[in-house]
Amino acid sequence: MSKKSRGLPAHVAIIMDGNGRWARRRALPRYFGHREGVKALKTAVRYAAERGIPTLTVYAFSTENWRRPREEVDFLLDLMYKTFAQEIEELHKEGVRVRLVGDRTSLSQEIQAVWARAEQITAQNTRLTLNVAFNYGGRAELTRAARELASQVARGELAAEEITEERLASQLYTWPSPDPDLVIRTGGEQRLSNFLLWQAAYSELYVTDVLWPDFGEKEFEQALQDYLSRERRFGQVSAKEQNR
Repeated sequence: MSKKSRGLPAHVAIIMDGNGRWARRRALPRYFGHREGVKALKTAVRYAAERGIPTLTVYAFSTENWRRPREEVDFLLDLMYKTFAQEIEELHKEGVRVRLVGDRTSLSQEIQAVWARAEQITAQNTRLTLNVAFNYGGRAELTRAARELASQVARGELAAEEITEERLASQLYTWPSPDPDLVIRTGGEQRLSNFLLWQAAYSELYVTDVLWPDFGEKEFEQALQDYLSRERRFGQVSAKEQNR
């Protein structure tokens, strides 16, 4: 029987937190946690596709992560490169479209090449869009969008009064993906950490203490069921209040 159901979010975003703590609790180096985190990501992608969720965005590497020890940063960059170089054919086979959302300019030519290949190969897939937020920061994204719109105004291509929410949104890395209906954060921290600051304005937030490497199908389903139990009002009066 299909696992698809009505009312599920069209776009789920995940802050994949807790790899380092997962490893530390087992007296292992941090890179063990990152490797297990990749396995959890593969599970999440597969389950999102099975459940019929059209878009999944994952926070893989933030602009702030460059401040981590050089050895860990190098490991994360290499892990990302190897993961998508090795997994792209399987993702393509599963009908997943892969997109990099973030600043590519400071990434190596090798990493840019593997992303370009992944996006080209999977461009026509429609089962699931996987946005990988890599070298991503919400404030930097908004600053970049504002600068682009200001440049368009300066060139006479756009009038200032024509700058709308929709036009600004069209300059964001995630465009044309819809705003996330649900943002999941693993690891128990209750903050967005500079993730999708514009796009998550009306997202439902779900925080779990489960560390990312332990986030499997059961935990994903719990998040979806919690989402289904909520009433999304977008600033309006709830149906219960209207009937009083």
